[in-house]
Amino acid sequence: MKTSSATTDHRAKSPLRKIGKLGLYAIAVIVAGMLIFALLIAINSPGTTRPFLNEDGTVVENSIAEKTFVEINGARQGMFIRGKSLDNPVLLFVHGGPCFPEYFLFDRYETGLEELFTVCYWEQRGGGLSYTKGMDPNSVTMDQLKQDTIAVTDYLRDRFGQEKIYLMAHSGGTFFAIQAAAESPERYCAYIGIAQIADQAESERRAYAYIKQRSEETGDRKTLKQLAAYPVLEQEEAVKPFFQSMVRDQSMHALGIGTMRNMRSVMKDVFLPVLLCKAYTVQEKINFWASKFTFIRQTNLHDEVLATDLTQKVQSLEIPVYFFSGASDMTVNYDLSKSFLDGILSPVKGFYMFQNSAHSPQFEEPERMLEILTKDVLAGENNLADDVLK
Repeated sequence: MKTSSATTDHRAKSPLRKIGKLGLYAIAVIVAGMLIFALLIAINSPGTTRPFLNEDGTVVENSIAEKTFVEINGARQGMFIRGKSLDNPVLLFVHGGPCFPEYFLFDRYETGLEELFTVCYWEQRGGGLSYTKGMDPNSVTMDQLKQDTIAVTDYLRDRFGQEKIYLMAHSGGTFFAIQAAAESPERYCAYIGIAQIADQAESERRAYAYIKQRSEETGDRKTLKQLAAYPVLEQEEAVKPFFQSMVRDQSMHALGIGTMRNMRSVMKDVFLPVLLCKAYTVQEKINFWASKFTFIRQTNLHDEVLATDLTQKVQSLEIPVYFFSGASDMTVNYDLSKSFLDGILSPVKGFYMFQNSAHSPQFEEPERMLEILTKDVLAGENNLADDVLK
């Protein structure tokens, strides 16, 4: 009888009995959901970029749609090259971050760039397709990324038989891309900077002040408490921790001053689109996030950006230069971008404010971008530019 009693007590304490049928059902649902999600990612990870097709399903003649890997300055680097017609001029797109690729967004939104240009979406050393486990963080510097930009440019010029190409950069990529254009103007038709960095440390201070003011106005005590951990306005050394903090990104997206005005969820609008982008394999998607959350933080890239006032480094360009900024952008302050361009000596320059955009006018107002590219950039003019810089 004692043995039977002991057995009964053991069963009564069993974890499965404590959980109960409802708990087991919940666990089964969660496991099933995870398996379905994993299957969905696997199905959406063939690792190929979609071709340009005619209405009858045939590939458009003279178009290009490929993912390729090229050795650039001793490192294997990946890129997507896409265009409706190889007769179009070549454009190198330098994404932001730095080292945070944006091809998944171009794949999601119809920007129309590939109608006007043969576009190379290069993924920078240490990011996305160009990240491999075991990379030395010290090998990724702003100067190296600048030299890589020039090397990728030469690859494209040679491959497509173009004496000069167009250089377009966004956000973090503008930091070194504009320096590449200033150093090697003979390689480029024009430079287009979207959310052009000027003095990012000052931009962060202005963003911090704006978020704090808005939080005070709305009585957002939670955000105010989080901001208190980063006394950016009083302490210079607090700029980088704020720059890399979750409160910065969360607040910017909540206020519509981040990646896009209508982008409120990084999980839904960034993380999931990467996982579901068919152009990447499963391993490439793992590398994408490994780079973002671990590798890049081990480099000195953010220190270089925050410690540099580009207005002192780049004061002239021998080619036409165009800046595109969103009116709601506080990720890279548009007033600082405008002042930067105003001080640059250039044969042609134009500043273009996108009233319905935050940090990414190429995705938020693609029609206006295409109009500017067609009527001004490709023509070497600035007729559509804001009055202040005409």
